[in-house]
Amino acid sequence: MDEIRIQPAAEEDIVDIAALVNGFAAENVMLPRTEESILQSLPDWLVAMGDGTQLVGCGSLVALTEQLVEIRSLAVAQAGQGKGTGRRIVEELVQMATARGYAQICALTLEEGFFEKLGFEVVDRWSISPKLWQDCIYCPKFHHCDEVAVARSLTDSPISQAQPAQTAASPLLKWQAWQPLKLAYRHSNMEAGTQRTMNRRPIQLQGNTPSEEEAQ
Repeated sequence: MDEIRIQPAAEEDIVDIAALVNGFAAENVMLPRTEESILQSLPDWLVAMGDGTQLVGCGSLVALTEQLVEIRSLAVAQAGQGKGTGRRIVEELVQMATARGYAQICALTLEEGFFEKLGFEVVDRWSISPKLWQDCIYCPKFHHCDEVAVARSLTDSPISQAQPAQTAASPLLKWQAWQPLKLAYRHSNMEAGTQRTMNRRPIQLQGNTPSEEEAQ
């Protein structure tokens, strides 16, 4: 069996990361990433390397709040599939997030079962920080998105089943503007008959309720 190594991304990996991610983006599986954006966030990326210098997988962390981080751009090339590559990347990203002091980690996925096997739970996508959607609102699939939100606690506190928290609003998408967008999205999906996006559990974030200024 070919040995797969999970390691921090380096500048020489940027072109291959972009090619892998954008190949899946062309199939509407994930959002595209530019080489510039990858360079700017390079410390947040991990890569999976096969024999020699062949890049066969990647994934990154994107901070949403001080306590919540997202797994994004998780991609495995055909040469790395069937070898546990995706699982190992996620496990390493979880360790990275824990070391950085995050309390919870989340992802949007078409394969929630894969994440559930790694300790994630399906959660209410609309209770996660609006920062999660800053890029998604530009996606052509936004109004008929079939991705599911999953989250995992990185502390001893479990994912709460209480009412969803209003997480801190993005500086690009204020809470007041977020609520009509949320309703419009749900209305669009109801008209289209989309049921898969109605997730089962809310996610409770500690200490992330919007300030009075943000709520206005």
